[in-house]
Amino acid sequence: MERMLTVSHLQTAFDTDQGKIISVDDVSFALNPGETLALVGESGCGKSVTALSIMRLLGKSSRIEGGQILLDGTNILALDEKQMQDIRGNQISMIFQEPMTSLNPVFTIGYQIMEAIQIHQSLDKKQARDKAIEMLKKVGLPRAEQMMDEYPFALSGGMRQRVMIAMALASKPKVLIADEPTTALDVTVQAQIMRLMKELCTESGTAIILITHDLGVVAEMADKVIVMYAGQVVEDTDVFTLFEKPNHPYTQGLLGSVARLDADDDTQLVAIPGAVPARYQSMIGCRFYNRCSFAKDHCRTQSPPLSEIAQGHAVRCWEADEVGRNREERYE
Repeated sequence: MERMLTVSHLQTAFDTDQGKIISVDDVSFALNPGETLALVGESGCGKSVTALSIMRLLGKSSRIEGGQILLDGTNILALDEKQMQDIRGNQISMIFQEPMTSLNPVFTIGYQIMEAIQIHQSLDKKQARDKAIEMLKKVGLPRAEQMMDEYPFALSGGMRQRVMIAMALASKPKVLIADEPTTALDVTVQAQIMRLMKELCTESGTAIILITHDLGVVAEMADKVIVMYAGQVVEDTDVFTLFEKPNHPYTQGLLGSVARLDADDDTQLVAIPGAVPARYQSMIGCRFYNRCSFAKDHCRTQSPPLSEIAQGHAVRCWEADEVGRNREERYE
């Protein structure tokens, strides 16, 4: 199968008063048509910066220092801004993190969807309006015709997020990036939004990059998962292997901190001790060393590579074998 999106050795840096900070360091992954890839990790680990790097929406103090991003074989890092504008919102769309503030409050719902459609499609005003109404109906919103003339303040959070999905998918993008798309929404609406995204993308063959903290959402939505820590990929595998055979101590810590319905009554949730190092790019060894119960002396002085331990399963850990054995003994 031909790869829709390939990110290779991506490195993104920020200029600060304290000097240069590498926020995303050597991130690589590939995405096929119709697949959903979840990026998981604590706040500040580089998930959203990875997405903004792909969209080339970084601020003036930040820049992509290395790597390659191929969309259908085209390196989008080599494109000028005009060429990137033709791709952004058309071939790659993004749903941003906060549904309550993602829409412009001074323009109607219809104006904002029609604007996105007319920028990328050769449609007149009436055709764009008809297309916008069609998309609002497709995402399950009632009174689509009347809603076109309403302002965002009249809609609930869940309805606004559906509008954002309609806008993002109107041009049938090849890749949809969803950055915490259910933040501030109640659990029932979260499930509806996720189901809707999956159905629409399966129908159109759109690939999804899903950025989330919620491992329940990952289990429900993802085909592949990348776990990020301190700007690096620490585990890369399919969703079934991630939950059944996590081989990085950080991944095990994330899973151990989530309540499970099938757990014993006396099972206690375990928090990961410590915190993400503030200036992790200056660390010499493993970036998880100071929080890891499996750490050895060489973990402090030697940075582990991302190594394949099984087909389709890569881990950045010197002690991955011991971590795996410990997991198996615990669940025997």
